Parts: sequence; C-alpha cells; structure tokens
Amino acid sequence: MDKLRKVFNGQEDDGGESGLMTQVTGGGGDSCCPSLSWETRIKGFIACCIIGVFLSVFGIVWVFFANYIGFALLYSLGTFTTLGGTLFLRGPTSQMKAMFKDTRIIATIVMLISVVLTIVSAIAWNSGALCILFCIFQFCAFGWYSISYIPFARKAVKGCMDSCLA
Repeated sequence: MDKLRKVFNGQEDDGGESGLMTQVTGGGGDSCCPSLSWETRIKGFIACCIIGVFLSVFGIVWVFFANYIGFALLYSLGTFTTLGGTLFLRGPTSQMKAMFKDTRIIATIVMLISVVLTIVSAIAWNSGALCILFCIFQFCAFGWYSISYIPFARKAVKGCMDSCLA
C-alpha cells in the first residue's frame, strides 16, 4: 500500500519524471484542507464530482420542460462543482495556476466563456437553442480541459478524430 501511495504522490523512482498524481495535485503544497488525510481528500473530490454530474444531469431534465433558465443554472453549477472538487486535491492557488498553464489556457477560457454565455442566453436572450449550443461548447471544453491532465490523452483524441474524419 505504501508503494502505491508513493506512486500516486509522484514519489516513485522514475528518473526525474513526475507521476500523474503529482501533476494533478501540484505536489500537495497548497491544499484547501491541509489537515485532511489523502483518502479523505479523494473522497471529497469524488463527492464533488458526483454532485456536479448529478446537478448537470438534473439540469438536462429541465430542457424537456422548456425551462432553459433552470437548465443553464443547474448545468453550469454542476460544471463548477465538478471543477471545484479539485480544490480538495490541489488547493485554490495551485488549481488556478494549473488552469491557466499554456497547455490548458484555451480550454479554460472557452469553458468559462461558455458557462457565462449559457447563462446569458437563457436569462437575458431567452434563447433555448443558443443555451443548448453553448452548453455543448461548455461540455466539450470541460472534457478537453479534463483530459489535459492525462499524459498523451489529447494526442490520442486528436489521432482518433483525424482517423474518424479522414
């Protein structure tokens, strides 16, 4: 178990390469809850992800009732709740630094703009079609942002898309 924990914390002897969990947690120095154990942080992260997905799915249900304001608010809240789960792992400062790294800045900006436009299109513009369109952008940007933490995942997705479209 200790060896597995060392691997997840990026402390394995790999010739200088950092582990996946070191990339995700940013080395563990800026946690939102430093007194929590690693297992409790993982549970908090998973709980936020589950709540975020639940809010997003519950928001999608509102589309069938033509309540686009409820849809936009719940879906966007679900996105932020899921993203907020990483605060258990990284902490606010490390998370912000990671979000605006060169590899993620475009996905981050597109995701944040899509969230704002999803809400604006539902509340101010009262347009269900635009609300759903921006929600799709939000979903794709969040997915692209999320896979940026997995080594070579973006390259694999690009290759898969190239082969599908060719």
